Amino acid sequence: MLKKQFLKSKPVCKVTFRLAKEACETADSVKLVGDFNEWNVDEAVEMKALKKGGFKTVLNLETGKNYEFRYLIDGETWENDWEADQYAPNEFGTENSVVVLENA
Repeated sequence: MLKKQFLKSKPVCKVTFRLAKEACETADSVKLVGDFNEWNVDEAVEMKALKKGGFKTVLNLETGKNYEFRYLIDGETWENDWEADQYAPNEFGTENSVVVLENA
């Protein structure tokens, strides 16, 4: 699930990325990987486990762009955001989630 908060003072949006507990019930760790870190798994954003299940993190991203991303569960399984703004085909024959950050 994506939550967006556009800042009025600068061209930045605070995006909350949240992976539902149904997608990662047995997960020990979830990382957020995407365009914003050049798909570098070693520099992926470690997401915080939530008490009621699931994982979340918040990133400040430049507005006016679209960002492709996926969640990496336990370093093995790739998962999309079930409520992404869009999906885009990738080179592996699957799809990436997309967050659209058009200027508000």
